[in-house]
Amino acid sequence: MARSSADDMELKRSCEGGIMAKEKDRETVVMCMRVAKGRGVWGKAGKLASRHMAKPRVLAITTKAKGQRTKAFVRVLKYSNGGVLEPAKVYKMKHLSKVEVVQNDPSGCTFLLGFDNLRSQSVSPPQWTMRNKDDRNRLLMCILNMCKEILGGIPKVVGMDIVEMAMWAKENTPVKVTQVSTKDGPIESVVGEADSQVAVEKDLVSQAEEEDIEALLGTYVIAIGEAEAFSERMKRELVALESANVYALMETESVVEEIEWRNNRLELQSDSNVALIDELDKLLVFLQIPPEYEASLTGGSFDEGNMVKNIEACDWLTSAIKNLEASNLDPVYVREKRAEFVLLKCTFVRRASEFLRNYFPSLIDFMLNDKGNFSQRGQLQRPDHADMRYKCRTYARLLQHIKSLDKSCLTPLRKAYCHSLNLLIRREAREFSNELRAGSKASKSSTPLFEGPASANQPINITDTSADAYCKMITVFIPLLVDESSFFAHFMCFDVSALAPSDESDNKNPVAEGKSTSLSISEPSGSSAKSINSTAELGVLNQCLQELLDGIQEDFYALVDWAFKLDPLSCISMHGITDRYLSGQKAEVAGYVHVLLDDLETRISILFSRFVDDACYQIEKYERNVRQVGVVPYIPRFSQLAARMEQYINGSRDLVDQAYTKIVTIMFVTLEKIAQVEPKYVDIVLLENYAAFQHSLYDLANVVPTLAKYYHQASEAYEQACSRHINLVIYIHFEKLFQFARKIEELMYNMSPEEIPFQVGMSKVDFRKMLKSSLSGLDKTINAMYRKLQKNITAEELLPSLWEKCKKEFLDKYATFLKLISKIYPSETGWGRLGHQKRRGNRVLVESNKVII
Repeated sequence: MARSSADDMELKRSCEGGIMAKEKDRETVVMCMRVAKGRGVWGKAGKLASRHMAKPRVLAITTKAKGQRTKAFVRVLKYSNGGVLEPAKVYKMKHLSKVEVVQNDPSGCTFLLGFDNLRSQSVSPPQWTMRNKDDRNRLLMCILNMCKEILGGIPKVVGMDIVEMAMWAKENTPVKVTQVSTKDGPIESVVGEADSQVAVEKDLVSQAEEEDIEALLGTYVIAIGEAEAFSERMKRELVALESANVYALMETESVVEEIEWRNNRLELQSDSNVALIDELDKLLVFLQIPPEYEASLTGGSFDEGNMVKNIEACDWLTSAIKNLEASNLDPVYVREKRAEFVLLKCTFVRRASEFLRNYFPSLIDFMLNDKGNFSQRGQLQRPDHADMRYKCRTYARLLQHIKSLDKSCLTPLRKAYCHSLNLLIRREAREFSNELRAGSKASKSSTPLFEGPASANQPINITDTSADAYCKMITVFIPLLVDESSFFAHFMCFDVSALAPSDESDNKNPVAEGKSTSLSISEPSGSSAKSINSTAELGVLNQCLQELLDGIQEDFYALVDWAFKLDPLSCISMHGITDRYLSGQKAEVAGYVHVLLDDLETRISILFSRFVDDACYQIEKYERNVRQVGVVPYIPRFSQLAARMEQYINGSRDLVDQAYTKIVTIMFVTLEKIAQVEPKYVDIVLLENYAAFQHSLYDLANVVPTLAKYYHQASEAYEQACSRHINLVIYIHFEKLFQFARKIEELMYNMSPEEIPFQVGMSKVDFRKMLKSSLSGLDKTINAMYRKLQKNITAEELLPSLWEKCKKEFLDKYATFLKLISKIYPSETGWGRLGHQKRRGNRVLVESNKVII
């Protein structure tokens, strides 16, 4: 077997060196062993489910002498980067409460040590894994023995048998070989180290004891070496003695039974008397009112210094009333005492309620009179209620006793608290909001709209906006409202564990209906309903929260309206801030905060929708009775507006995408209507404006999916308008050619290609005349097509691409025409007249392109 690390003296010296480097007092290392450290994860029923990656560590059991006492420690040492042992953690042996062998480890080499002074019991303790069971048993036996020797007891042992551990210790105790002299000579004697001293002590017999044994044996005339005879003699005498005792008992059985009956009666009487005296003492204890408690309950002061005595008196009175009601005494006997307790209770509750009803307003008035608690000109003051809550907590136990003694007295106290605190919070919010508006650097923004000259509206970089003031208001007051609501619910003894969030605020929105908002929490469902004992309790809490916070929403609304007037686009930032705060705090905030944030979000959306509606109205009322030349002004203005709106996005972009959808849809619809004013130029107006839309939004469309969708829609509309316009230009200049082709296509539905040349106007002669009249002067016709395009297009940058599309479309149509003619007039195709005309047309197009360029 490999050598145990417990016998490694080098390891022991390294541990002592590492400990001495950190500790001033010298400690003795009793045992040290190498272990692997892991950490379990709590599973179901508090069991350890798994382990993390193991780390090499050294466990050292150390002692330190301090005067007459000896202290024991369990130290954890780890290896530094240089391989030197250094202390990592130390546990006091006196705090060891449990030694547990982990059952999930089939080897049985993993255990954990539980200490009762750990800060967080929810974190699973580290697990220690030894190399084998012998090392584990050796270390744990050392720990248990040290606890028994130094502390006088052992901790709780789980997962292993103490008896088996003791047997293992007996079998594995190191032995030493000694020389023993006998008549046959010296021989080797193997004795355990732990038992050698005890064995010697047990073998030693004093001389006096030896003389007494010899005298006893002499009375039986037995030599000292006749042990068997002596044993048999003693057995016979023992049997005879027991027989005599049994016979004597049988003779005195009746006397014994009588004596036993009398003793039982006396014992029962004595026990009954003791129990009666105890009950009478207890009854006197809770029936008698201590003078100091009576003084506190009837006339004591409620100052902070006397609250300890008042709480002790309340504890006694509550306990006395409960004990009296739970006792089995006849009500006739305690009627007067019960009336006395009731009178004492009513007196105390009346005095305490009157004090608190006056205390809350006075505390708030003191804060209202101090101007330093509120924002002033040039200085924003964040509300701080820590001192107020500290003072209120002094009377938290008093309120709990008032609730247990007379719950109805809490209603006026809650109203007084809500009314007073409402004045403070509303003034703080009003002063804070006013100072935010007064100290804001934001000025009225020149938001790009769709009226006036387009050059006057240019996108700017946003440095300081009115949305910053709204963000500060939200950041400061929303957590304050949550804290105040939670503190109120617990301070005023509502049976709640947490305030339930509201999920019904979206169903009926007071802001959307133009009504005032009620800040209250809605009834929770499912497991959340267990936090409130009754529906009545929830109704009271809703009403109190409404009284506590009613009116503060007006300051938020005023700030939102002010920001909208300065810059309508600030609604984008405010909406993002509200949405992010609402979703991020949903699990923690109270229901009334959800209502407030939802209402703010709706109000911001309504204001921004109003701005979008105004923009759409300006687009729709654009003059439609005059022919449009060039790009309509609202297309470049929209690109400016979109660029600025993107700068305001702070979180969710739903609001902006909805605005894009509405505005761009109106833009396209209005553009179609404008184009219809002059049917002759419909396609020209559409292709120029759709091209301008693509050009102005190219960069934004690459990063904004919503604009990318409309970019592709404009691209498709542009291609369609180009195709229609080009086909119109081609048809105008080659009307006879393509009319002849269309007539052939119509005839082919009813007859074969061979029959078509025999129809009226479709002979070869007619075909040659048409071809000559259409293709004579081809270069002039091509130039005329170009001039036609150039004449109608106002955006010169579109002309090259449009002319390329026109040439390609003409060549495609002419190629299709040649294929059609080859079926009807096969003798006219090939390298004859048609081939010559095709080569000529290609040459003219190329030459015309060079001239144009």
